[in-house]
Amino acid sequence: MDAAAPLLRDRRWIGAYLAGGVDVLCPTICTNDNAAQTLRVVGAWHRHLRGDARLVLARSVADIETAKASGKGAVILHAQGGDLLENEVDLVDAFKALGVGILQLTYNEKNRIGDGAGERTDAGLSHFGLKVVARCNEVGMVVDCSHTGARTTLDAMEVSTKPVVFSHANPKAVFDTARNITDAQIKAVAATGGLTGIVGFPVFVSADPQPSLDQIIDHMVYVADLVGIAHIGIGIDYFLGQSGVADDDAAIRDYEGRVAEGRWRRADYPAPPYRYPEGIEMPDKLANLTVRMAERGFSEDEIRAVLGGNWMRVLRACWGG
Repeated sequence: MDAAAPLLRDRRWIGAYLAGGVDVLCPTICTNDNAAQTLRVVGAWHRHLRGDARLVLARSVADIETAKASGKGAVILHAQGGDLLENEVDLVDAFKALGVGILQLTYNEKNRIGDGAGERTDAGLSHFGLKVVARCNEVGMVVDCSHTGARTTLDAMEVSTKPVVFSHANPKAVFDTARNITDAQIKAVAATGGLTGIVGFPVFVSADPQPSLDQIIDHMVYVADLVGIAHIGIGIDYFLGQSGVADDDAAIRDYEGRVAEGRWRRADYPAPPYRYPEGIEMPDKLANLTVRMAERGFSEDEIRAVLGGNWMRVLRACWGG
């Protein structure tokens, strides 16, 4: 399970994920988008899934297991940011009914729920945010703290009655950037029964122009030593502005647009090119991660846990069977 797949905003990349051995695909359906904008994307995914025999929409763990057994991929719609809820907590129920299984609270900026990881302030969950977390627990939607301010994440983990996740984040102790997370956050999310999804976005892995496979695995090893192998997953975060997808000019235009809109800050996101770790530059190469994990000494059970088993446990706890 790759828990962060904004590259799938272009559905032509579905085949690359399947070729790389990904059984559970989590396309990003929004970042800072409102309800109407997000609904159009969700509708387009439903239309696509009706005609794509390779995939099924996963509303339950049983759906994922059935898809795997029949050689199909399962799709979990992933909201990267809570702006789609506007100021109405009942929209949690509405989007859950449409197959949105994971809700990230913010995307770098402040919203009605709380503060983002790129904000000047970090005041924690709002009253509305408290209601959102409670409603997610009630309806069975996974609460995701990626891209969210530290205080807001700790508040969410304190009040949630179900496991919480960072779908895609790396430990600051291995590489210190504003978007990576502290030991306190990693310990707190593990205490909920949740996990940290190790991210491959290169500027969150290392300062090198292109990280190595070992450098991304170093993040896994650190989290495993801190809280145990049961609290690690992956959320590689391939996206449309990376090398191998966008040419240099297109990548710069995408980057400047994100900065101008306030979604990214130059201090937190160095400019492209973005070359993903050597050996897993694109999703069709993800099997190389498995090989290198085995070479680094991870057992088969540990590899199975990191690459999907831990996510299945979290989904079962949050969604039910």
